[in-house]
Amino acid sequence: MLTHRAGVVGSPVDHSLSPVLHRAAYAALGLDGWGYDRHRIGGPGELDLRTFVEGLGRDWVGLSVTMPNKEAALDLASAATEQARRIGAANTLVRREDGWVASNTDPDGVLGALTEAGFHGGRRAVVLGAGATARSALDALARLRVREVTFVVRDRVRPETESLADRLGMATSVVPLGRTPDLRATLQGADVVVSTMPAGTVLGLEDPAVRVGPTDLEALVLLDVVYAPWPTPLAQWAQGGGATVVSGAEMLLHQAAGQIELMTGRSAPLEAMRTALRAALAERVDCA
Repeated sequence: MLTHRAGVVGSPVDHSLSPVLHRAAYAALGLDGWGYDRHRIGGPGELDLRTFVEGLGRDWVGLSVTMPNKEAALDLASAATEQARRIGAANTLVRREDGWVASNTDPDGVLGALTEAGFHGGRRAVVLGAGATARSALDALARLRVREVTFVVRDRVRPETESLADRLGMATSVVPLGRTPDLRATLQGADVVVSTMPAGTVLGLEDPAVRVGPTDLEALVLLDVVYAPWPTPLAQWAQGGGATVVSGAEMLLHQAAGQIELMTGRSAPLEAMRTALRAALAERVDCA
């Protein structure tokens, strides 16, 4: 019988490996009676996040929040951490006696993934995208002493993202998505790149104008927040240039560790979670 319930809410959400990580943590921590599932929330024709949360029973202790619900999660919470307020979005809701508390562990996920890959600081970054996840990336990059950020976006940088960069003391510039020669030069000139673009985004990397040699990107660290399918075209392109490439699975692992600590009050069993995640990813490859 389940005594404590948690889950991940988003749309789409069927691909999410958050259940793998949270269930592995519960098992390692000996938390019998804890359950964690996926819930399609927030998409066209689907239940909105506020209605879903208001219908939850008292056995619900927390939610992992994914697109398109991160800003709605912050809006419905009765309290929020300073980090969630700064970013303007939440990826975690934790129930307390007086309501739901919004947190955001995505910056910790970005930071953990980059530092494990050997990136401990630099001046220039490129961020692909400009939404809530991009703001989490900015928050993490600021801790790594990044002071110049180029955004690669379809249209323009969202005002709240531009505002956060300004508050963090970052000089910003923009390269329009689709201008492939500029994209190559922009990526090659960076110390670190974080792509927050959704899976399937076309970057035009097959264009000869952006071709790189085997050592052209060897000083670069790239984190692509996508983890399925993997490798992404961007990851393949960067690997071909000698870059250190990090899958979004590493970010997922570290942000989930923060969520587990918030929901359970216990230290996250990182290695047990990592083992479960790698097994799940390998199974997906075998089934592909």
